Amino acid sequence: MPDLLQEIDEWGPEKVVCVSDARTGMRGVLVIDNTARGTGKGGTRMSPTVTVGEIARLARVMTWKWAAVDLFHGGAKAGIFADPASPDKERIVRAFARRLADQIPASYVAGLDMGMTEHDAAIIQDELGDRGAAVGVPEPLGGVPYDQLGVTGHGVAEAVEAALAHQGRGIAGARVAVQGFGAVGAAAARRLHELGAQLVALSTIDGSVHEPDGLDVPEWLEARAEFGDACVAKASASQRVPRGEELLVDCDVLIPAAGQDVIDDGVAAKIRAGLVVEGANLPTTPGARVLLAEREITVVPDFIANAGGAIAAGFAMDARHSPFRPEPTAILAEVAERTRNNTVLVLDTADRSGMLPHEAALDLAKQRVRTAMELRGRLPRPA
Repeated sequence: MPDLLQEIDEWGPEKVVCVSDARTGMRGVLVIDNTARGTGKGGTRMSPTVTVGEIARLARVMTWKWAAVDLFHGGAKAGIFADPASPDKERIVRAFARRLADQIPASYVAGLDMGMTEHDAAIIQDELGDRGAAVGVPEPLGGVPYDQLGVTGHGVAEAVEAALAHQGRGIAGARVAVQGFGAVGAAAARRLHELGAQLVALSTIDGSVHEPDGLDVPEWLEARAEFGDACVAKASASQRVPRGEELLVDCDVLIPAAGQDVIDDGVAAKIRAGLVVEGANLPTTPGARVLLAEREITVVPDFIANAGGAIAAGFAMDARHSPFRPEPTAILAEVAERTRNNTVLVLDTADRSGMLPHEAALDLAKQRVRTAMELRGRLPRPA
């Protein structure tokens, strides 16, 4: 086991809390990365492969994401080591919430991530008897309907249009490939279709589809709503391609909206898109980003492009104790404005400085977090 103490740097993590429950078999972890700009906030994920290192890495991403969108929360993330399809899921979630009752919501507000649903967020609220314990609850309980609104995917699509405009191109007719036709990818496809783009490839965990002449987006959205990941089975034999090929098709824009590290050096050398907009967290490796830059392929960083969920969570955080629901049109408008403005800011900064867009975005976020740390007296004293 690696020594976690050696992983702490000037930014954090400030707190790592591991919990377990023998009766349910629950094992979980909470990582509070940096709270200089506010209370720790980030999603809670459930997966049979969750690790402390993974959650710590994602908590750091949240530190930069909140700072990049200039909202006043700190970076945090939680994980539950369990199968989200388990019939004991509710008992596991309740055990997780109980074990962290001294942390939630004082230090951390739970949210949604991979393997967790609105129902699970409602269970956390119920177990702790506090509306402030979690966001992402169902709309009938006053929550923001993230998936229904498609806030993250909406922002990703807005980032695509802003990045294309930065390159002097319009979005109408732009050919887009989406890896991961889930909540983020499908919402991005829907918004891109509204903006006039053309979806030429998509994938789910069950397979990949490619149609150079463009896919019927409304039809595919209906199929996904009915069949989930199995919707790819409706594609004709000529449209089916091996998994992973959706990343390599001829297109103008590639949106990796599935897992982490899916674009490594080998994939980066074969990508044919001129623009990569990161819909998932951490979909490109550092080496891949360097290689893509050498090939003059622009990459819009994850914590810039996919910050729509964080922006919507800002509304949800505000509304936790309110009798009024947040207004969906206001949420989508704010997601669009902040995402577009940040995309242009980061790409302009990268152009002027010669930095990669990830470096420019990280520099911006670090400046904001460091300023907050300095104002709070959290920086080391000079020797």
